[in-house]
Amino acid sequence: MDTASSLRIDRRSALLLLTLATLWGSTFLFAEIALTELSPMQVTLHRVVIAAFALWLVLRLRGVKVPRSPRLWGAYLVMGALNNALPFTLIFWGQTHIESGLAAILNASTGVLGAVVAGLLLRDERLSWRKLAGAGLGLAGVAVVIGPDRLTTLDPRNLGQGAVLLAALSYSLASVWAKLRLAGQPPLANAFGMLAGAAVIMLPLVIWQDGLPTLDYSPRVWAALLGLSLLATALAFILYFAILARAGAANLMLVTLLIPAFAILIGRVVLGEQLPAGVYLGLAIIASGLVVTDGRLLARLRRKPPAEEPQVP
Repeated sequence: MDTASSLRIDRRSALLLLTLATLWGSTFLFAEIALTELSPMQVTLHRVVIAAFALWLVLRLRGVKVPRSPRLWGAYLVMGALNNALPFTLIFWGQTHIESGLAAILNASTGVLGAVVAGLLLRDERLSWRKLAGAGLGLAGVAVVIGPDRLTTLDPRNLGQGAVLLAALSYSLASVWAKLRLAGQPPLANAFGMLAGAAVIMLPLVIWQDGLPTLDYSPRVWAALLGLSLLATALAFILYFAILARAGAANLMLVTLLIPAFAILIGRVVLGEQLPAGVYLGLAIIASGLVVTDGRLLARLRRKPPAEEPQVP
């Protein structure tokens, strides 16, 4: 069994995974602080602009050429919309109505949604009964997190949770788009391109809604914006691709499981957030859905590879 499909990872890769989960888990804290003075769209604009500039510097230092193909930049524009501009803004808007830890838990549904979306849209990633079962568990977990009594009502809190779920769907569509249009390009160049594309999208929208950014923010908010952009975005992308090269794509699923835990811990310690007990039950169900979707643990218990599982026509 190769590295990509194995449950075992070396210590350095494990440390990188924990670091990446911490960085992405801190996203929700940084956003909570930034949202005290900025609108969700302004936070998104600052995040993508600063992160894009940081990655451009990294590309220059590494000698990686920035692509110039108009067709590729068109793909970056779509990718920036699906993977940055839309989901970032939806999550930040959702956080104006729900706790940061709850937003992180709902965002974890990206893993199960992504498997279904890829199975529907990509020929080489056909749907399987295991993926459908994982998606079913994920949706059940989301229902528990939201609360059965709230599923039939419409209020700002429900809308905030719905916005985060739409962001998860947008991430899933972005993953499919990347495989169809960006395969074969340098990963960091792709990361820079989509962030630059997101900046191009967000700037006129922010000017239209809020006017030109004043940049007159408190030191606390600037620290949050820099943490959100440089740590939770630029550095996180660099770590992501380092882990991808060392441990394989399958092991990155572990990050999806770890992010909510770190976000909940950070939100409780720093922001004093208290989440209902039912939310943790929902998180456990979503996590089980991710494990079923991934399939490696189940295959290890059965002592047979997940590839032998029957496919859905």
